[in-house]
Amino acid sequence: DAITRTVDRKGKIIIPAFTLERTQEVIYILHQLYNENKLPAIPIFVDSPLAYEITEVFKYHYAYMNERTRNAIDSGDSPFDLPNLHFIRDQKDSKALNADKRPMIVIAASGMCESGRVLHHLKNNMEDSRNTVIVVGYMAKDTLGRRIVEQNRFVRIYGVEHELNAEVVVINAFSGHADKNDLIKFV
Repeated sequence: DAITRTVDRKGKIIIPAFTLERTQEVIYILHQLYNENKLPAIPIFVDSPLAYEITEVFKYHYAYMNERTRNAIDSGDSPFDLPNLHFIRDQKDSKALNADKRPMIVIAASGMCESGRVLHHLKNNMEDSRNTVIVVGYMAKDTLGRRIVEQNRFVRIYGVEHELNAEVVVINAFSGHADKNDLIKFV
């Protein structure tokens, strides 16, 4: 719903995500939404050279994935081959995304918004009320990510105050921590 609302406003969706596993999980969910015709046909950019490399490792070692995912990949429906999915490795291409005014999804590191390319995307897009920041991970106290989750009116990026006008959506379903049942299963 958040993606559709943002596209209707002709805005961008910024998703800060950890490069290892969280980014791949978000891609997987976007692929499911695409297959269910719930995802608008907009470009999706993963802006992280490390996330690209890790995703390549996931593709190579897909035998370790669950049966449903393995079967999908074997049948030619890999979640990592999502149409309109582009991996950005070059810094120049990363910066060009901020000048591109089309609706799009940008998944960028770092997860808590303390460093990495996500800072540039937040700096260039958070003041526009057409845009949305979708938070898919825990944001520790005293991080930029937490200030965004708390929807502070102004946040500091690179020493400059920016007004947070973008919609903020927090999705708590992407926990990277095992619950009681997972811990018992592991033991």
